[in-house]
Amino acid sequence: MEKLSVKALAIGLGVSWGAYVFLLGLMALFGLGTKVVEILASVYIGYSPTFIGSIIGAVWGFIDGAIGGAIIALIYNAVIKR
Repeated sequence: MEKLSVKALAIGLGVSWGAYVFLLGLMALFGLGTKVVEILASVYIGYSPTFIGSIIGAVWGFIDGAIGGAIIALIYNAVIKR
């Protein structure tokens, strides 16, 4: 089995989660997913259902996803032991 690239998984999950949080914030402008935005806003400082709030949430989401992706890859690589 091959090892995962820590950098690639971190960037991939960071971009994916950041995009999701951004789009969710924009959807909440129109009343969709407002409860999820409220929950995430309790964790991501500055996140709100506005355009600027969505950008702030996307930055937090990228950071959060990148850290999570790096941790997943490191654990996977430690368990696989090539």
